[in-house]
Amino acid sequence: MPQTIETLPNGLTLRQDDRFFKLGQDSVLLSSFAKPRRNAKVLDLGCGTGALALLIYRPDLTITGLELQPEPLELFRASIADNGVDITAVQGDLRAIRTIFPHGSMDYVICNPPYFDRTAGKSAPSPEKRTARQEGTCTVEEVAVATSFVLHTGGKAAFVFRPERLWVLLQALDRVRLVPKRLRFVHQNAAAAPSAVLVECRKGGSPEGLNVEPPLLVDSEEYQRIYGK
Repeated sequence: MPQTIETLPNGLTLRQDDRFFKLGQDSVLLSSFAKPRRNAKVLDLGCGTGALALLIYRPDLTITGLELQPEPLELFRASIADNGVDITAVQGDLRAIRTIFPHGSMDYVICNPPYFDRTAGKSAPSPEKRTARQEGTCTVEEVAVATSFVLHTGGKAAFVFRPERLWVLLQALDRVRLVPKRLRFVHQNAAAAPSAVLVECRKGGSPEGLNVEPPLLVDSEEYQRIYGK
């Protein structure tokens, strides 16, 4: 398959292939929403071709991407080399996270998890894309377990998800002591129902203090700024 190269809003470049999901709105918005502290150790869980890790890149961060499929990981490694950035790309199954990373070794996790359960009528057009978008190789619950395992107490994680399945995500987070602290819905415009939801959670602590932020509108100057326009 021919490769294409996309220039990201932060100026880095991303190698892409039609077999895999290309750069989309969700990764761009999640990278803007996530707020890892300075010098944080960050894990991109299920990183695919590395769009999210590259978007969130800062020289002070120690970023690692974990991906099950070898082919998108090869593209990610090529993008890392193209950009000359210090990011680590690891092949592995997040369901075996205990054999890959030490417990509590990360400060921040970013993840664009599978949106649809394995029985969903809407199916991705290729096996590679189904792996990324449907719960065939991992469930939301398994994503939450892996996230909680690698975070130390007080560590944080940020997710982008579908509003109609938000309760599924929140239940999975609650089971592993990941407490939502920030929530933001994405809408096409002020009259439209939300199309995505951004969630940041903290490992441990009080369930009080959830900050529901103003909606992010696609038809807004803020959205254009996120895309560097």
